[in-house]
Amino acid sequence: MKKSVDDLALFGGPMAFEKTLVVGKPSTGDRAKFYERLELALDSGRLTSGGPLVKEFEARIADHAGTRHCVATCNGTIALEVMARAAGLTGEVIMPSMTYVATAHAMRYLGLTPVFCDLDPTTGCIDPEQVENLITDRTSALVGVHLWGQPAAIQELEKIAEVHSLTLFFDAAHGIGCSFGPKPLGGFGQAEMFSFHAAKVVTTFEGGAIVTDDDEFAQRARYTHNFGWGEEHVTEFAGTNAKMSEASAAMGLTSLDALPATIAANRAHYELYAGALDGLPGLEMHRYDEEHRNSYQYNVVKVDEAECGLSRDAILGLLRADNVLAQRYFSPCVHECEPYRTERPVSLPATDAFSRRVLTLPTGPSVTSEQAAEVAALVAFAVEHAPEIRRRLATR
Repeated sequence: MKKSVDDLALFGGPMAFEKTLVVGKPSTGDRAKFYERLELALDSGRLTSGGPLVKEFEARIADHAGTRHCVATCNGTIALEVMARAAGLTGEVIMPSMTYVATAHAMRYLGLTPVFCDLDPTTGCIDPEQVENLITDRTSALVGVHLWGQPAAIQELEKIAEVHSLTLFFDAAHGIGCSFGPKPLGGFGQAEMFSFHAAKVVTTFEGGAIVTDDDEFAQRARYTHNFGWGEEHVTEFAGTNAKMSEASAAMGLTSLDALPATIAANRAHYELYAGALDGLPGLEMHRYDEEHRNSYQYNVVKVDEAECGLSRDAILGLLRADNVLAQRYFSPCVHECEPYRTERPVSLPATDAFSRRVLTLPTGPSVTSEQAAEVAALVAFAVEHAPEIRRRLATR
């Protein structure tokens, strides 16, 4: 426990943690079970191209999403590309900027133009009231993002898409284990995408999936993700190679087994952080609507510099010096990054204000309650000693 500002690692004190604490350490589950599955794949000689482990993984993800179809892919970014190709998108695609760059990059890589919309300052998700102002005769689709597993404004976006005859996709990279009311995320719009990157609550090392209830779209997506091959090994159109390997599926199945325990650990850390930081000036725990299920993978604190006395980045620097690798999800936002900043500058005041406040704290089964409590104590210590810390930072 820090007793004075001199004890902070940033000012020469010992690091609070010998081993780095991270946001999103891989949840790999039972290693012995993973090796057992991997041995099965090696013994079968079927390592890719829709082997039994991939098929099992697809069935389980479809069940989690409450959808008829799942197409597993080698990563989430290419899942977005496959979705856009399978839908035949053209022109402009409206999306939020408060997301990972992959949401926009996947569209731009196919020659589409991402059009960024401002956000709802309560959730950080796209503001449907501003979407209609961005629709032009070049708009072909809307992409909603379930930020931190919170459902986007699904019903409002569905109405807009229907009125304007637009394709509606959801980037549900954070969405596995989350819901909109009682219904799991995955079955909304024409299709949704999950990510199974190493930092997600379910990991396949690298991986993604497309989930949908649209039979025809699912078939096109499956052809598209495998070079365009249709029946009898005849190509129907020019596709790509987005297939998931058996090794990735073995990891995914094992990680999926551990999902309930992972979410339980995340929820416990979320409540711990919320309780420890409650009442501190200028700090607000981002609360998830209890009407919807959440995986609590992202424990987000919003920092008001004027009230707190320290900026979000100052607190981030203090934590990182003490070996706590907190993150800014997502800052800078996509519209502030190249090539979008130069090619299509846009003013998104709510997005800018929101993104510059968010700080995400470590969680997951590998983080103990004692460690989470110490992280919270570090943040509280920084706020309580804000004037002295600010003075020292100014003279460095």
